[in-house]
Amino acid sequence: MSDLEFGEKSSTAPESSSGQISDGTLYPDTLHKQPTHQSAARVGENDDLDRTHTTASSYTASSLSLGREFVFVAVVCCAQLTTQAGLGQSLSIIHVIGRNYGLTRPEDLTWFIAAYSLTVGTFILISGRLGDLYSHKKMLVIGYLWFGLWSIVAGLAVYSNVIMFDIARALQGIGPSILLPNGLAILGSTYPPGPRKHMVFSIFGAMAPIGAAIGAVFAALFSLKWWPWAFLSFGLVLCFLAGLAHLAVPSPPVRQSQVTSFQSALNHIDLPGAAVGITALLLINVAWNQAPIVGWHEPHVYVLFIIGLLLIPVFFYVELRVAAFPLLPLDALKSADIGFVLGCLACGWGCFGVWFYYLWQFHLVLRDASPLLATAYICPIAVSGAMAAIATGYLLGRIGPAWTMMAAMSAFFTGITLIATMPIDQTYWAQAFVCVLVITWGMDMSFPASTVILSNAVSKRHQGVAMSLVNTVVNYSISLALGFAGTAEVNINPGGTSKESILAGYRAALYVGMGLAGLGWLLSLVYLVYDHIRAGVTLVRLKTKT
Repeated sequence: MSDLEFGEKSSTAPESSSGQISDGTLYPDTLHKQPTHQSAARVGENDDLDRTHTTASSYTASSLSLGREFVFVAVVCCAQLTTQAGLGQSLSIIHVIGRNYGLTRPEDLTWFIAAYSLTVGTFILISGRLGDLYSHKKMLVIGYLWFGLWSIVAGLAVYSNVIMFDIARALQGIGPSILLPNGLAILGSTYPPGPRKHMVFSIFGAMAPIGAAIGAVFAALFSLKWWPWAFLSFGLVLCFLAGLAHLAVPSPPVRQSQVTSFQSALNHIDLPGAAVGITALLLINVAWNQAPIVGWHEPHVYVLFIIGLLLIPVFFYVELRVAAFPLLPLDALKSADIGFVLGCLACGWGCFGVWFYYLWQFHLVLRDASPLLATAYICPIAVSGAMAAIATGYLLGRIGPAWTMMAAMSAFFTGITLIATMPIDQTYWAQAFVCVLVITWGMDMSFPASTVILSNAVSKRHQGVAMSLVNTVVNYSISLALGFAGTAEVNINPGGTSKESILAGYRAALYVGMGLAGLGWLLSLVYLVYDHIRAGVTLVRLKTKT
């Protein structure tokens, strides 16, 4: 067992002289003072261990040389880079792949993206729990291997049919669902709260736009010869990263496992909660993404949707009343800050998913750009993302999460508004270029802020669950929002082939993204007001005591 497993002597909160955990606010530079809220009924004898203060010297980062730390961070951050590369590689050549299988309707092509994002967002929670139990390093290696295997299968699906390709894409997405929470959990448990941790998480977030650009570029280049090479070569790179992760990531100290039997393992994994939660997420998402293709009038679409909705309260009942070790420890996530942050994250990244997909369609379909030229149009996200990550790593501990989220939601809303109002024949430098630069700041401000907040708000042994929750919200929101947008598109443009009718459908979809971004902005505003009121109340209490 790793140092991240059950029974770890760690906490994010210092003790007061009376032995009680002191209160604190959820600002990034003071998050280590925030108490964790664990249910005694859930963790039993480990509850007292969670209250033990963890010093900076107990984190692995202090023992790494600069060179070893560089390689270690690079390998872990490649989890985010390859995840988004897997998204970008299919977007840039989506019509090339579609023509190979005889598909031309936009609603048929969306499954190339949605199938991947669906499984990324659905299986993250259980993957994080497995990492908490059986070592995040082992899960990171397994994630790279799984991702590589099904990337190769996706490339070989050229000899089969589109159903096989869609299945391979869905199974390919399980790889990132393993990589993301465990990679972030490794970083969260390696670095103590502070500026260095903020910067590492910001670098991890910056890999998203860089990875999307790299995946799109290489896919476009390979499509000039044979598009399956994009997936085959990607699979080989992922297998290489698996070996590098085995060598570069520090091995956690061996600790005695509390999982002593098969039944004990099932209890710790929370199999009932995982089964109900995963089924609910799958059914709801499949319904929304299938509806644009066949319509909501088809019985199987609304039946799947209704069953998925009914399973949500069942999942919370299992987590609160049945599970001995809940997959989602709600007792540790009661803070209002976490609720606001996750709400903003869902709206912002749902908006980003709509923006990213339809920006590609705008260039490929309405402006008749080649995959390589369209990739060149979007590549500035890599540069803007790197700048945003560095700035966010510097500002996060100075302006606080409330202002960070407000700025991120503003960037999401501005970016998607620019593309939603863009004329077809307008020069690239007027709105398309600007929206690429702006919306990237939304990604690279919201993601690091969210990961830092949740990482510092829970103990080391819950790092996998915390990072799973952030990544579940990010990736599931992308897939679900694409279903919302696709439904709007086909209802505004039910099969029209003229550029005017296609543009009307795209704009309807983009307006859905604008609505999500606007909702996120309102949530961030409420959060900002709440944060200022809380800070004022705390100041008054301190003055009263003195």
